[in-house]
Amino acid sequence: MVTKSPLSVEHHDIYETSCQARGALARIADKWAVLLVLLLQQRPYRFNEMRRTIEGLSQKMLTQTLRNLERDGLVLREGYSTTPPQVEYSLTPLGQTLCAAVSGMREWTETHVDDVLAAQAAFDARAARPLLPK
Repeated sequence: MVTKSPLSVEHHDIYETSCQARGALARIADKWAVLLVLLLQQRPYRFNEMRRTIEGLSQKMLTQTLRNLERDGLVLREGYSTTPPQVEYSLTPLGQTLCAAVSGMREWTETHVDDVLAAQAAFDARAARPLLPK
């Protein structure tokens, strides 16, 4: 019987339904996770500071996303015994390895958003036309 160390590297095929990497991909590809990684690559942030900075992000979603990122080893939650107590979030070294990928997605999106909007408008215009009878 061969046992594997928890630190051993296994082959993962993201196209297989049983692949554990799919769950990790789903969590890091989430729009709130991407926005938080982009924000935290700048510097550590406090909870309410992040909530104010990222418009549309509810307290519940921020809490849930931070917990998932912390569980995955991407975000560090650090509490300070001050009055009132303060909590600060930052990227871990593993989380910092995501910065290039999410920064690339941000750059692509900001560069090509007009192209995407034009494609959507063209698609919607085609879809709105009635089909011609044969």
